[in-house]
Amino acid sequence: MPDHPFCTELEFQRTFFLRSTSCFRPQDAGFAPQPGMFSVAAQIAHAAFTVDWFMQGAFRPQGFDMDFAQHERDARSIATLQDALARFTASYQAAIDRFAATSLADLHIPIAAGPIMGGAPRLAVASALGDHTAHHRGALTIYARLLGLTPPMPYA
Repeated sequence: MPDHPFCTELEFQRTFFLRSTSCFRPQDAGFAPQPGMFSVAAQIAHAAFTVDWFMQGAFRPQGFDMDFAQHERDARSIATLQDALARFTASYQAAIDRFAATSLADLHIPIAAGPIMGGAPRLAVASALGDHTAHHRGALTIYARLLGLTPPMPYA
């Protein structure tokens, strides 16, 4: 892992999420507690796509893509647990690689003006990713419990 202050934080976030979701079986991918809610696979895919969204929004001159309907369609297009977890792992790796390749000075450049983190330093997306990923990790823990599964302690 690159020796960068934010890479370690992102690696922990990825590890905690993957540990929490390790109780799911391939047959659980389509489970959703209620009609219209994200399935297990879509929850994981949404978390992955949001990593990409945060990273793109922090570094694009125009800021964040606000087409949330397309973001939802993208998440719902992932149907298998294997594909969702692979996407999540790859998205976090891309974020880690981007942080590793970016100087601390460039991480302090403000995010483009707009409704999402406008004017905050780019490095702020590291904590935003942690909050968002933890939110979905918690939701997936509830999904696991509804399926009769016991998710492992993420921090162990």
